[in-house]
Amino acid sequence: MRFSGIVLLFSSLVLFSCSTQSGKHLFILSGQSNMARLDPSESFAPTLIDEFGEENIVVVKDAIGGQPIHRWYKAWKSPNDSTIGRPDLYDSLMNKVNLAITGYAFESVTFIWMQGERDARQQWGEVYEKGLTGLYDQLCNDLDRTDINFIIGRLSDFDMDNTRYPHWTMIREIQMNVVNSNPRFAWIDTDDLNDGLNQTGKEIKNDLHMSVEGYKIMGKRFADKAIELINQNK
Repeated sequence: MRFSGIVLLFSSLVLFSCSTQSGKHLFILSGQSNMARLDPSESFAPTLIDEFGEENIVVVKDAIGGQPIHRWYKAWKSPNDSTIGRPDLYDSLMNKVNLAITGYAFESVTFIWMQGERDARQQWGEVYEKGLTGLYDQLCNDLDRTDINFIIGRLSDFDMDNTRYPHWTMIREIQMNVVNSNPRFAWIDTDDLNDGLNQTGKEIKNDLHMSVEGYKIMGKRFADKAIELINQNK
């Protein structure tokens, strides 16, 4: 799909205009499968275009399913220090970010994160908060900004009994604790997005992944929350 004046590169899902005007807004999307399955062109980018104008948004998305946060956070260690992170996915993300931002001046930067399922499954909840806040600080440092907005898609209601993913509710609580620690942080609810028809046409209920319509709603919620944060932090 192509918007007038905006190019969509499917390899890195980078949307950007050809203008070098100031006053632009950068949106960085990353995480695991529920972010990977989100198509920014369906509802996320159009909502931002309506608010800021097509020429004023730059969207970079890089996500891959089934990955723990240590693929992004450089200083990650497992609870017993037996496993050390390797932030190759963060490096991949930043390569795309740096390519997309060359020649631009940004009024705001918003980091949007949908991840945590793998850490809940691996029972790495005890170190997840450090990883989440550390990842944000890492991005701020690399972009040399202290004003980055941070939006978290909270884990859904998939495993509220912690039977399949033992740290599911722990990760949810950590995500909320992190959001409450900074006025530039926010979250969106995904509990109602994993019912309906999935991408193969199968009926799902409280699934690990969102429905087709759920991903559209999720994109809209991320965009609406980003607009809210940008406007309140002007």
